[in-house]
Amino acid sequence: MESAAVVFILQVLRISVPYVLASVGGSFSERSGVVNLALEGLILSGAFGAAVGQYLTGSAWAGVACAVLLGLLVSLLHAFVTVTLNANQIVSGIAINILVMGATRFGLTLLFGSAMNSARIAGMEVPSVLADPLFMLAVLSVLLGQFLLFRTPFGLRLRAAGESARAVETAGVHVRSLRYSGVLVSGLLAALGGAFLVFQQHSFTDNMSAGRGFIALAAMIIGKWTPVGAGLASLLFASAEALEIWVQTGWLPSQLVQSLPYVITLVVLAGFVGRATPPAEVGVPYDEDAG
Repeated sequence: MESAAVVFILQVLRISVPYVLASVGGSFSERSGVVNLALEGLILSGAFGAAVGQYLTGSAWAGVACAVLLGLLVSLLHAFVTVTLNANQIVSGIAINILVMGATRFGLTLLFGSAMNSARIAGMEVPSVLADPLFMLAVLSVLLGQFLLFRTPFGLRLRAAGESARAVETAGVHVRSLRYSGVLVSGLLAALGGAFLVFQQHSFTDNMSAGRGFIALAAMIIGKWTPVGAGLASLLFASAEALEIWVQTGWLPSQLVQSLPYVITLVVLAGFVGRATPPAEVGVPYDEDAG
């Protein structure tokens, strides 16, 4: 029989997977110069795609493929609006979150006859979170993401696009392509986080992302826009959420217990955000025809 400490650690690891995947993806997007407030919608679209894919085919891997496809499509929309049209990146992210929330609710009604939840799906049938392929992908995303960003020519160019886009273009590298790639990586990883979430809960429920995209953004900031830092910060927030579950014993008001992860997010951000320096041109549209 597993000890309480082992159970708690496994619970933290399970809870952390969507945070890790989304925050690492957000690091790629923002390192390229694009603010990605759409992480919430990307997680939600991935969860919906995974639920529908497995429901229609009976295959969890088909669900993963559908999640990735939807994540890429939604992130492509964000990239088109912000990189090609030079629209406000924050407004685009918020609008996409609202769009995905409404679209998934409509999809639930259309496919399952309910605006609240889908039919039950099997998810990934594994003995523990440590054997879950999506958990392994989350770990790999941290290690491989750190290597790609800081040890490869692609990572150097991507980071340069978020620091000085004009200098990158002068060197003969296409800034918009780099920014598209950063946003698409974020869509891919966040959607995988959504797939993991829906497989764990065995059904899609309305707005089941429940703020995870915003906590992933906080983890990315605390992690100073690095995959390893984002992964470690994600573990911190996952620990807070696991603690919330463990202290629901009745001796504290339920509202206080439920707010614990968000309170910790605000406290940690207040302590770290002043010392976290974002990429110099994140959120700044690049007009290749200007100047």
